Amino acid sequence: MPHVITQACCGDASCVYACPVNCIHPTPDEPDFGIAEMLYIDPATCVDCGACVSACPVGAIVPGHRLGDSAARFADVNANHYPDSGLGDARFPVPTDWRLPLAPITKPRALTGAVPAELKVAIVGSGPSAMYAADQLLKYSQVRITMFERLPQPFGLARFGVAPDHLSTRSVSNLFDDIARHPNIEIRLNTEIGRDLTLDDLRRTHHAVLWAGGAPIDRPFEIPGARLPGVQSATSVVGWYNGHPDFADDAPNLATDQVVVIGNGNVALDVARIFTADPESLASTTIDRSALAALRSSDVREVIVVARRGPEHAAFTLPELIGLADGKARVWVDPAELDDVDSSGITDPTIAAKVELLREISQRLKPPGPFIRLSFGLTPVAVLGDDAATGVEFVKTGTDQRVTLNANLVLSAIGYRGRPIPGLPFDSEHGTVSHTEGRIVDDGEPIPGLYVTGWIKRGPSGFIGTNKTDSGETVAHLLADAQAGIFANRVAELT
Repeated sequence: MPHVITQACCGDASCVYACPVNCIHPTPDEPDFGIAEMLYIDPATCVDCGACVSACPVGAIVPGHRLGDSAARFADVNANHYPDSGLGDARFPVPTDWRLPLAPITKPRALTGAVPAELKVAIVGSGPSAMYAADQLLKYSQVRITMFERLPQPFGLARFGVAPDHLSTRSVSNLFDDIARHPNIEIRLNTEIGRDLTLDDLRRTHHAVLWAGGAPIDRPFEIPGARLPGVQSATSVVGWYNGHPDFADDAPNLATDQVVVIGNGNVALDVARIFTADPESLASTTIDRSALAALRSSDVREVIVVARRGPEHAAFTLPELIGLADGKARVWVDPAELDDVDSSGITDPTIAAKVELLREISQRLKPPGPFIRLSFGLTPVAVLGDDAATGVEFVKTGTDQRVTLNANLVLSAIGYRGRPIPGLPFDSEHGTVSHTEGRIVDDGEPIPGLYVTGWIKRGPSGFIGTNKTDSGETVAHLLADAQAGIFANRVAELT
């Protein structure tokens, strides 16, 4: 029975390199890696060896015969990625030469050239991109890393951004713990660059500085009424229930029957799921205890997750939707919102599977509260209320027809953005640090010794494991520069 990748997939591709028969795709060298919603095992090629199971840092891979009811759909999700195997969905044919050769396994080699006896690297941030970069660098005995984290706990979004009930995904922190125990890395917590130290301080004491500070601010939610009490970002709610110190005072108003979430990415679904879950099911997780107490006394009966575009353009991933549909969440879609969707014209199997599953959900009985309602085709035009939010006015997208949803809590979940960093060139259009393949550039020219990785490099895209490949690119350039003698004129100063 072939193995199956399930919802928890983090996309870091460790399984790709462990697989002896090239049955896991997309690989980091294939064009859809980083944009695919997960990795997939080809059931016709898998030899059931289990090598991928031990390689997976989040326990997302299981033998097909051990799939529980809540994960059963993932056997088809994996197979449908490979319609040419004979086991997938023949409606979505692919070219016979679609798959590229085996993913290369690049083994570290000794650093040569003008590399100092101790190559000192400062990493700003300790989230997934920082930890994956450290892991790559620590394969070389010459490297000494000092990591700077402004919070009292490390690992960034892996700790504070993953929903507390996604236990498998949160287990990637175990891998980061192993990296942090390496003798050649020091993590300095409660240390903020720009407050406790400057970027120039780091450059004076390290050969290279790698910025991995993430994209920490929300995209602006700019409609009339957006500043009313009762309106806040979904990010602040995630931080609140995960115990992020920046959001300790951002408890949402749960004394409302109905909550409106604007945006329908995975973060929107996370918040909706936590708000409608049985609080007792969260008691054994890492959820913040004060948040748990608030959820126990919540009045919320319905969370409406609203998207501007139609269901065929849904921002949430298929694995997240399956988690809602087949897990313990109570979720519903109004069948009328799917009437105008022409499934026959959909050529992408992932999008088709989302729409089909939404249709299945819409045929279920409307659940008793608290429950999640997924709504589509509504563009917000104003938050209503005088002294506090009382609802949101929408127009049906592409029309003048008005729709009002009542709610005393309105959450924006429309994405993230990086913010300018003193001393680093910033691309304000994309909200990222200006760079070329991880080398920070100013007016197109690399600044020696300065590098970037993660969301502040590529924008807020991908999953936790996407940072592994992203950081690998940056680290490769950093090491190439070291061996080319870029840091040679600073060796005496630092050693």
